[in-house]
Amino acid sequence: MSANDERAVGRRTALKTIAAAAAAGTVGTVATGSAAAQTDLSDWLGDVGNFDGVADRTGQDEVTVEVGVQGNGGAFGFGPAAVRVDPGTTVIWEWTGEGTPHNVVAEGGSFESELISEAGATFEQTFESEGVTRYACTPHKPMGMKGAVIVGDVEVTTASGGGETATPAPTASGSSGGDGSSGDGGSGGDFAEPDYEGWFDNVGNFDGTVDRTGQDEVTIQVGADGNNGAFAFEPAAVRVDPGTTVIWEWTGKGGQHNVVSEGDPAFESPLQGTEGNTYALEFDGSGVAKYACAPHEAAGMKGAVVVGDPAAGGGGLVDLETVLWGLVGTIVAAPFAASAAVARSRRKAGRADRDGGQPAD
Repeated sequence: MSANDERAVGRRTALKTIAAAAAAGTVGTVATGSAAAQTDLSDWLGDVGNFDGVADRTGQDEVTVEVGVQGNGGAFGFGPAAVRVDPGTTVIWEWTGEGTPHNVVAEGGSFESELISEAGATFEQTFESEGVTRYACTPHKPMGMKGAVIVGDVEVTTASGGGETATPAPTASGSSGGDGSSGDGGSGGDFAEPDYEGWFDNVGNFDGTVDRTGQDEVTIQVGADGNNGAFAFEPAAVRVDPGTTVIWEWTGKGGQHNVVSEGDPAFESPLQGTEGNTYALEFDGSGVAKYACAPHEAAGMKGAVVVGDPAAGGGGLVDLETVLWGLVGTIVAAPFAASAAVARSRRKAGRADRDGGQPAD
């Protein structure tokens, strides 16, 4: 038994891999030709909210990456998201137990863990050769739960700008910026931060508008840590494209919460307290929808959804369909079932129009 196998047996992994190299505890990386070659990771990491540069972990035999750190609207990040290691280094992914279940799946299929929820569970791979390996959590990949392992002196171009060879990590855990703030891949570009007119003055977890454009569905946690308890929406302010479905998901913490609009368009969810309950709303037009949890508004439990670019106009903000869900993935309110089908149909038709094809079944 190799040293890598002995480490795997000694850890609480309960995981499996799908390739012979992975089963042996080792994996190659995407070949780049030479140290002078450059790999472009801008698109891969462009929507990863907690990415803040490549963390330099060279000189270490083992490197740990946390699975389920804060980022991308909840505990949906790898920390650090991108890491540079030496050839022969073993990367150990360790689950935090938050935002689960998560898995670790390499693009191209060179390795894959099981879906895991247990805090402290681990999965590991040894990277023998120079190159770049991209990976993601399958269920949360659309939200930005992606990562990269850069082995050796390969130069990469990242979403943080420019070519990077060994950018030091901002913190020991490599997860800084994963609090959903505008500094973790936020609005940027030509987008002008809206004037919220004092709406967030008493909101402790508000730190700018988080950019989630380019996604068909965006999740906001209800009952996240903030405002002296589990009295926060996370992220507090989020920007989305017209036609995006915003899903509020309850953490089960802080008691009963709801989602109630402040002004137009008018919407209101029931008071709920069960972990996994969700409420969804599809927005269209352009504007800012402010909302709060009615019982905890005074404590600072408030949020906002910015649709499109309000500064550029767009005819006002409307909500297309309201969909009430129970536990994740199960519609429990029959009157809303038709709306859910219509919303999904419209999204498919819209994507088909953009692509010049027919909507998928």
